[in-house]
Amino acid sequence: MTITLKVSDNTRKEMEEFFEDFKRPKTPAYAVFQADDADTVVTLYESGKAVFQGVSADISARMWMERERHLNPNKQIDMKNSEDKKKEDKKEIYVDPKIYYSNSIGSDEVGTGDYFGPIVVTSAFVSKENIPFLEELGVKDSKKMDDNKILEIVPQIIKKIPYKSIILTNKEYNLKYNEDINMNKIKAILHNKVLFELKKEQNPDYVVVDEFAKEFVYYSYLKNTPNVVRNITFMTKGESKCLSVACASLISRYIFINEFDKLGESVDTFLPKGASDKVDEVGLQIVKKYGFDKLKDIAKLNFKNTEKIKNMMN
Repeated sequence: MTITLKVSDNTRKEMEEFFEDFKRPKTPAYAVFQADDADTVVTLYESGKAVFQGVSADISARMWMERERHLNPNKQIDMKNSEDKKKEDKKEIYVDPKIYYSNSIGSDEVGTGDYFGPIVVTSAFVSKENIPFLEELGVKDSKKMDDNKILEIVPQIIKKIPYKSIILTNKEYNLKYNEDINMNKIKAILHNKVLFELKKEQNPDYVVVDEFAKEFVYYSYLKNTPNVVRNITFMTKGESKCLSVACASLISRYIFINEFDKLGESVDTFLPKGASDKVDEVGLQIVKKYGFDKLKDIAKLNFKNTEKIKNMMN
């Protein structure tokens, strides 16, 4: 069993004192300490994430959860249990055959959780005739594909499947993002644009969007946008329920991977994906080499990583 708990600075300080005599001599990268607590291993990371692994992980984690709640009564508890995730993963996903076996346009995006790299949004049209071809390629299980598999099969997909994609560079993103235009609003505008462009050429039975906002919220983001596409079916885990969404996801990922590699080459640095502590370290290297303004071209400045990099510079 593995449980993660986000702790505040005051709880972190108490944990360091409590586990002082139980610390292991070696600690993982980015960890403050790793210690033994009976049959559980406790690792506290610099980010404030505490990881409890072992038979009694729930007991140890619960104790520190209660301490976190006591010390920070106005803060929401952030705790995740691997067993809960396994149960969630085992839940059977209902696939509506009316949508799955229809002519559909689906859209999905990539890059919104990555500090480095652009945002890529794609809409794809899948006709009934192309469903067997896509299933044969393994598109139905798109979430299980690694980057190498995506680089292998997407060139085959784009030869048969009509699509429209938008790449929003980091520079463009940083110019657009402000108090009135947040990430989800940017996503809604981009989704609408690729859907509108593809709908001009195709006549689907359904238009499906991998849900990132409730329907009324999505349309509220588009109130000042021309050519709004209506009658959308919003789906959670859409890439598992609709092949056009799965194709859109794969094509977006394919474009993202290639653009990400180009970005790394432009700064002669291997850029890690995501927004981890490793990302902060690489960001600091780039700032030292090219200056802080370089981040405007390769990173999303509103992410917390930017503030961390600034603090590391002091």
